[in-house]
Amino acid sequence: MKVMRAVNTKQCAPIIYALLQLIIFYAGLNAVKGVWPLPHALTSSVEQYPLNPQTFAFDYGKHSATQQGCSLLDAAFRRYFLLIFPDYTAENGQLEVAANNSFSLYISTDHNDCENYPNDDSSERYNLSVSAGQASLNAATVWGILRGLETFSQLVYQDDLGSYFVNETFIEDFPRFQFRGVLLDTSRHYLPVHAILKTLDAMSYSKFNVFHWHIVDDPSFPYQSRSFPELSKKGAFHPATHIYTQSDVRRVISYARMRGIRVLPEFDSPGHTGSWGKGQSHLLTPCYKGGAPSGTFGPVNPALQSTYQFMASFFKEVTSVFPDSYIHLGGDEVDFSCWRSNPHVRAFMQKMGFGGDFPKLEAFYIENIVNITSANNKTSIVWQDVFDYHERRSALSVVEVWKHGCYLCKVRQVTKAGLRVILASPWYLDLPGPTHNWARYYTVWPLAFPGSEKQKRLVIGGEVCMWGEYVDATNLFPKLWPRASAAAERLWSDEKQTSSVEKAFPRLEDFRCKLLRCSTFSNSNSTFFEACFCDSFFYLLSSFTCFLEFVFLGVESKQGLSMWDIANTNIKVFEDEQNFTFRSIQIIKYNV
Repeated sequence: MKVMRAVNTKQCAPIIYALLQLIIFYAGLNAVKGVWPLPHALTSSVEQYPLNPQTFAFDYGKHSATQQGCSLLDAAFRRYFLLIFPDYTAENGQLEVAANNSFSLYISTDHNDCENYPNDDSSERYNLSVSAGQASLNAATVWGILRGLETFSQLVYQDDLGSYFVNETFIEDFPRFQFRGVLLDTSRHYLPVHAILKTLDAMSYSKFNVFHWHIVDDPSFPYQSRSFPELSKKGAFHPATHIYTQSDVRRVISYARMRGIRVLPEFDSPGHTGSWGKGQSHLLTPCYKGGAPSGTFGPVNPALQSTYQFMASFFKEVTSVFPDSYIHLGGDEVDFSCWRSNPHVRAFMQKMGFGGDFPKLEAFYIENIVNITSANNKTSIVWQDVFDYHERRSALSVVEVWKHGCYLCKVRQVTKAGLRVILASPWYLDLPGPTHNWARYYTVWPLAFPGSEKQKRLVIGGEVCMWGEYVDATNLFPKLWPRASAAAERLWSDEKQTSSVEKAFPRLEDFRCKLLRCSTFSNSNSTFFEACFCDSFFYLLSSFTCFLEFVFLGVESKQGLSMWDIANTNIKVFEDEQNFTFRSIQIIKYNV
């Protein structure tokens, strides 16, 4: 184990000196570098219009189908006012509509869908024009307005004196893919509700629109069921502190809706169900060894009628709690060894004519669960494993491709079968690797497979996956952002306009600073991510955090120079992040 040496202030001096030089250099670069994700059509000029928070107002157009009183948009106006003018504090602590407006943002919708939930057909298209004294934001739905408000907030910038400006701009924009998701795993490590809500905020800034909630799995069952309370009482890490109550679930769904985000629940079975059996007897398959029960349990028992009776009752509740028209049924990584060991399961297979074909047994189980959810008017999503062993593929609707290797080969195969596809394989952000390597998630081409246009239209989108083996609330945000934003642009923007990593980098750099200002990375118990000078830090260290709070020890370049030597000789060496191997990092609180 390498021993880290003590920090010597003389050694730190070159780093601090170089950093101060960078701050001076970058201090004047205040103008907006671009919008993230990149709109499909954007034109802007150097014509600059001042914004004053005291005389700025959001308003509804005269012919808008949505008018004042729309709680969703009224709340969005208040939220985006604070994002646009982060330094502004009203005298009485309350935001008020200005009596005499020097600049107004008028919104107009074609439909009044203010009380609805976003769905798979919701239009997010919007047009935004910014001119002298006003801006107009037009969309078919409130969901398009939310996306346009996010874009407008990114167009506003401050000069060195803190004054706000926006340039003349015209934008026509819409998402390339309808499904743009982020998966959080709340079973392997419990994530507090506030961490989920903060993730939803960050998702809205990147224009993600689906929160895939992998809510239960083998390690724990935190969902508190009304019908089967023993599931969380016995299956959660703690029956009181590490659960999601019905109120918690409603809060997450409501919070997501206000940001135009759908909540897609996943209750994975028949595998990944170890926590289910603790609160529901006779649900899991008893494993046998030497002709007798071993005392261990495997996947859900597909041979018992009581299994399907339980699942029918359970999914009836789930489909009433989660309003989205989709539900994820999982179906991946089923270990057949326990089924194979159980004589009752084998007898059932002989009775059904399956012989020793265990994939057929799993297909039988999944078809029953799909039928149960279909009876509750839900469209099922399954992992690609189900497609691989399913002979009657017409019973499936949406397949999520997650395995590595030639994942586009699988996308082609699934679409050739006439099924819709969600792509996840290239966006597993929990996997080991450098957190600064965002480009690998950006240079993904979801439709780069040989196939017809009809096939390619069946690719409805993709999602970023953050599995919880090594992730909890302490490291969730720096692992997700801004790397997830790279996938967000790939799923939203035109591929031809966003094929260059070099051209994207300044915009992502600028966007990361916005995330910092929006406190996406901040921790209420720590100042670790606060008060960073974003531009130069991200330029030098990509997704590493505030440089003033880091002292790198035991760092060597591939040329054999220490970081201290590099700081003394040429600070530009930092620009080539590939030259470095970071051996260890010690975090300190450093005051300059």
